Amino acid sequence: MPPNSLHSRSSWRGLVRRSVLLLVLALAFVALTGVLDGGAGVSPWRLFEQARFPLANALPGLLLAGVLLTVSRRALLSFALAFLAQGLIYGVNLLKVANLGTPLMPDDFRMLGQLRKGGMHLLAGYLPHSPWPYLGLLVALGLLAAAWRLEPAMLPHRTGGKRLLTGTVIAALLVSMLAGLSAWGKIYNARVLWLEPWSAVVTARHSGLISSLVMFHLQYGGKQHKPDHAAAARLIAQSAPALLQSMQLPASGAERPDIVVVQSESLFDPRIVRGLEHSNFTPNLNRLAAHGISGKLHVPTFGGGTIRTEFEVLTGLSLRYFDNLQFPYLQMSHRAMPSLVRTLRTHGYVTTALHGNDPAFWNRTTAFKSLGFDRFVSRSSFPPNAAMDGKYMADGAMTDEIMTQLKDSGPPQFIFAISIEAHGPYDVAPNRVAERDAIAVPAGVTGRDKLELQNYLYHIGHADAELGRLVQWLGQRKRPSLVLFYGDHLPALGNTYNITGFVDGGGMLSQAGTWLLVDPRHLGQPVHLDTAAWLLPGKLLAQAGIHDDPYYALTELVGQPLAGLTEAPGAPLPTEGGDQQQLDLAMASVDQLRMSGKLDKFLPRIRPAATVARGADPLHAQATAAALP
Repeated sequence: MPPNSLHSRSSWRGLVRRSVLLLVLALAFVALTGVLDGGAGVSPWRLFEQARFPLANALPGLLLAGVLLTVSRRALLSFALAFLAQGLIYGVNLLKVANLGTPLMPDDFRMLGQLRKGGMHLLAGYLPHSPWPYLGLLVALGLLAAAWRLEPAMLPHRTGGKRLLTGTVIAALLVSMLAGLSAWGKIYNARVLWLEPWSAVVTARHSGLISSLVMFHLQYGGKQHKPDHAAAARLIAQSAPALLQSMQLPASGAERPDIVVVQSESLFDPRIVRGLEHSNFTPNLNRLAAHGISGKLHVPTFGGGTIRTEFEVLTGLSLRYFDNLQFPYLQMSHRAMPSLVRTLRTHGYVTTALHGNDPAFWNRTTAFKSLGFDRFVSRSSFPPNAAMDGKYMADGAMTDEIMTQLKDSGPPQFIFAISIEAHGPYDVAPNRVAERDAIAVPAGVTGRDKLELQNYLYHIGHADAELGRLVQWLGQRKRPSLVLFYGDHLPALGNTYNITGFVDGGGMLSQAGTWLLVDPRHLGQPVHLDTAAWLLPGKLLAQAGIHDDPYYALTELVGQPLAGLTEAPGAPLPTEGGDQQQLDLAMASVDQLRMSGKLDKFLPRIRPAATVARGADPLHAQATAAALP
């Protein structure tokens, strides 16, 4: 047989062997991805009923393996590295589900940039405490290193540019998917797979974690809803008479009150948990509720994502209408955001944000400038001996700093204080262990769950005590003041909630937090009002006697019927329908116009009329006139 024929047959056999090996590795990759999804709550049978589900779920990892293969020329190494990267994503997803009750979303990857901005020490507390996951990872890395040294190259070193071309094409496909190229929507959509836009949990369970990430990225990545100008105009026109009436209320001749807003970390009323119905872990909050405005508070997050609630309170914008804003401070592109802070500044307030943590975490330094704060007092500006309790700064140290910042003379002050003592995870021993151990928990809550619940209840007891101390101190000052106190979200105690359940029979994601607005010097009659975080600025301004901001006056006028609507990430936006749906649609358009800075043109007749009516107050007249477009 001629030598050329032997060489040709050998080359052909080598190609077949390589092809078979790659096919086997690809099928194994798909099957193992299905196993990972089974561990994440997906039925393996559901994924393998039809080939498109497992293939679509494994496709991004296969593309990564293809890129690595063209670089390393080693098949086992390339597929193993790609699978390890995919496994890490599934591991992080398990941690998020365990702590927050929801799977990974595309915007969660923005958190990677926060690890070097003070976030590593906070997020590291949620990592597994068992050494086995880390030992397994080390073993996997060791095997990969051995494969790199021992596995023979599958592809030749010189291929006349074919390897480079193939790698470039595969890399381009992978990059286009990560960039959210719309063409991928032909595969990753509700018709081919399964997409529930309002439920990442359902989507991940049906289509697999990786497919759900791709679909939500394609669905919402960089997408902004276009406001319905006509709907916004109709709402403002219909509301104009009542708006003018509310905005023309006579200016109070009294001294402007200092305003202290305390965003209390993870605080809620434990009495909504079965087994704690008759507890009293927040006696000061309950006592003051009998002399102020209080009730349930609907917030747009659970177990974490503090800045979502914080953003709503500081702007009055509902994240329900911005499903592409998962972490608003990390995505804000406006140099000057309309906000409660800016409204107060036009009324002569000195505005200060206060937080005993790293200022770079959550991008607060930049975000607070955008929102209009004059100053941001962060961890480094607290006294060196500021007290710690457990893992974080004690709420007592925060109260001390609030008292230090408030002056007895000069312009009125607005202080927005963000506590951190009650931040999870709740597995770090507090200062007074005996006090913690004496806390009774519901029957059935044992072991680590009991310890975490006791730690949490210990810390919110301190939050409540500091509320009482702050209100008492403010009540003794000569200057008037207002205190707004609320919890940003429920704590991530999923196992405990699953054991106990809630008094109302609902799930943990449907539970509301709590809020209180009180005048420390004039304790009045109780007013119970269930509301939402984005409606708090309007209520605070109204209580302070500031009525001339048309947007906040509008939220006070029409927002309350929308307070209880779900604000879960990915919840369906409103559509035409009944009165509530039409109001929801119109309010969505109003908020979207305000976010883009285009709402003022819808209010040209309301602002001047209100300004003239408030002419007796030059400060208000000048501030409002300056704000006209």
